Order: sequence, then structure tokens, then C-alpha cells
Amino acid sequence: MAPRILAYSATAGFRHDSIEASIEALKAKESALDVKFDFTEDKAKFTDENLSQYDAILFLNNSGIVLDDTGKAALQNYLNLGGNFLAIHCAADALRDSPFFGRQIGAYFDYHPEIQESAVDVLDKTHPSTVMLPDKWRLVDEMYNFESDPRTVGAKVLLTADESSYQDPQAKGKTLRHGSPHPIAWYQERGAGVESHGIAGRSWFTGLGHCIEIWSDDLFLGHVMGGIKWVLQSKTTKAFNANGNVGNAS
Repeated sequence: MAPRILAYSATAGFRHDSIEASIEALKAKESALDVKFDFTEDKAKFTDENLSQYDAILFLNNSGIVLDDTGKAALQNYLNLGGNFLAIHCAADALRDSPFFGRQIGAYFDYHPEIQESAVDVLDKTHPSTVMLPDKWRLVDEMYNFESDPRTVGAKVLLTADESSYQDPQAKGKTLRHGSPHPIAWYQERGAGVESHGIAGRSWFTGLGHCIEIWSDDLFLGHVMGGIKWVLQSKTTKAFNANGNVGNAS
């Protein structure tokens, strides 16, 4: 059975021009990934009943408060039941009123310098989302700064921004709170947004994904596809565990 993923791209603040390109890019990778994506911007899809059919939920460049209280409760319950979680780029600027969401992502967005060519260092070449990347990956995208260090909630950093490779005038005289080296992509074997009585699935986040052009870049798409494959291998959902509480059993 193919794992099923709900990809949610609703925005209540800044809207990225790349959202449509990202949806088309992911649709084109369904066969290669052997997954079924359901794309939506309808917050009414966040109910216990509907979320129970998914092996992962992907937050795709969201911003602002994109769920109501019912949706937030359903997402929390889904995570407690072993559901897996992915988030890309501006999703780190969503649901700032929900601390469990911040923990599940790992850190909220702070600010970014201007888009420019930058370099990213690969800390872990063994992970499925980095194995295809060069040790120093040069690309044009936003280098996010974060309000906290994702390592404090147990995240393992995969990619770090080489701060010497780009200009960030705002950083002068400012204490950056995301720790060192500068995290830009990471994973959690057990998502930190799960409540103490819950069954934790996996969480994966990349801070990359701003530009339209990057969604046609093979290295970046390999990075995202590797993150998707990795979270689904948690074996906490029905696609790979018949005893899972949530996921695609059909």
C-alpha cells in the first residue's frame, strides 16, 4: 500500500510565489516516491477522522495562524498517535500561538538576509535527505535565522549555513539564538511536539525552499524526497506497521 501524505500550503501572512511550483514538483515525484499526496489549503481537513488516514503531514511554506482550535487539537492528536511530520521553509513562521507546533518543527523563524548565492555545509552525509549532496552545497536561496536552537528539543542538524559565504548586515551586533554551527535543516527521531503519553513519529524540517527555481533543482528535490522517505520509515503508521493508529491501510 502506498503511504499517504497530506500536504498543507495555507497561508495567513506572507505567501510565497513558489508554493504552486512546489506542489507541481511534488506531484511529479509521486511515482518515484511511491506515495499519494493530497494537497489542500482547507483548514477544515484537520479533523481526527480525516487526519487518521495519513502517514505524514507536510506543512509547505505556510505562514501565520493557519489552523483554528479544532484543527490544532486534531494535529496534536495525530502527532500523539504516531503520525509523521514534515515542514518546509516558511512553515517555521506558522502557528506561533501553538508551542507544540514550534517544538515539532524544532524552531520558529526569526529573520533572513537578502536572497543571494550562499553555501550550505553537510554535517551528516548518511541521512537519506543529504546523501546526494556535495559536502559544500552552493545555491541561491534564503538563509533563515531562527529564534532558538533546534538542538535544544533533541533535533539532529543535517545542514548548516556557511555564514562566511553571504552577507547578513542585520547580524552585526545581534545575538543569534539558533546556536552554532548555524542550523538550516534537521530531523527529530521522535517529534518533540508529542505529549508525554503519546507515540512519537518522526519530524523533518528544511529551511530551504523559498525560490521558484529551487523547486526544479535536482539536488534540492533529492533533499526533500529523502526527508519524505525517511519520515515514512518510522514504522509508527499503517503503511509500514499494521498495528499503527493512523495511516493508509487501504
